[in-house]
Amino acid sequence: MSRAINALRAEGAPIADLTESNPTRVGIPYPDGLLASLAGREALRYDPHPFGLPSARALVAEDQRRRGARVDPAHVVLTASTSEAYSWLFKLLCNPGEAVLVPRPSYPLFEHLTALEGIRAHPYALEYHGRWAIDVDSIAAAPQDVRAVLVVSPNNPTGSYLNDEELQRISSLCRERTWALVADEVFADYPLDARHPLTDIVARSEVLSFTLAGLSKSVGLPQVKLGWCIAGGPAPERDAALGALELIADSYLSVGTPVQVAAQQLLEAGASVRAAIQDRIRRNLAALRAAAGGYLACDVLRTEGGWSAVLRVPATRSEEQLTLDLLRTERILVHPGYFFDFPREAYVVLSLLPPPDLFADAVARLLRFVSC
Repeated sequence: MSRAINALRAEGAPIADLTESNPTRVGIPYPDGLLASLAGREALRYDPHPFGLPSARALVAEDQRRRGARVDPAHVVLTASTSEAYSWLFKLLCNPGEAVLVPRPSYPLFEHLTALEGIRAHPYALEYHGRWAIDVDSIAAAPQDVRAVLVVSPNNPTGSYLNDEELQRISSLCRERTWALVADEVFADYPLDARHPLTDIVARSEVLSFTLAGLSKSVGLPQVKLGWCIAGGPAPERDAALGALELIADSYLSVGTPVQVAAQQLLEAGASVRAAIQDRIRRNLAALRAAAGGYLACDVLRTEGGWSAVLRVPATRSEEQLTLDLLRTERILVHPGYFFDFPREAYVVLSLLPPPDLFADAVARLLRFVSC
């Protein structure tokens, strides 16, 4: 696939990229001067703290109130990214060779992050029956050396939020087997079909748990590198985990001072970016559904939140061949379902971020192509 993309770009051929997930490249409006606070004089003074500056941790805790969650700043750990937070948690929770449970389908990053820490990613299933739901039985069948369950809510790319019943059943298993619960909620601010999505899982958890998020998605700033991990659960377990995590964080001190002193401005002014992204993804999802309504053989699966949509298409050829033919014939780039480890064919995954005119045109051509 990459060779085909590079060949077309070398020819100067325009490509309608429906895999684009970088909000800074799709015409989202950003406020003037949004990043000016990164140059504040306070950033000239280096005052390292393992978990980040207390002022920045307090701002992150306060920001969670937007969704009705109350968070103690003492339980907030700042990281350079969600990926780094995963790395630290894997060091904390697992010995080499042990395993964590990860959803399938989901973004393939887990395979790489776990391998880099010398542990294994063991899959559990998401199944679609009008909505994507966790097969809790597949979690219960986990091997004995599992140390944590990872949930992504809303999941990428299925867009499914964890619901109350799933949380209760998974928490029961975690309590019974002394697993930790790690909740990746980077897309939690972007509900679509979900009316009252369950968010801020760590604030509701009765077991040792960690919620991950960051500026990359919450205010559309992947380049400023500020994420956070919030610890929760029973106080003795939570505090012991934070004590061990402090040693890990102190060994890296990876979060830059400028982004921490700028956190208030970024969180406040970035709200307009979040609103613009929300408007964009809702508009593009509506356009996709309207266009797909004219093709009985195609189905837009329910997506409760996030930046992606899953389109079920006729399985007239392999997903790999379909995406290559679509790229070469229509100059449209999509993700095949197998990229996210869908258990069967044929699905394509579309980003909802591209400019609306480009998105609507590409979707119309895509639907005609796969229906021929």
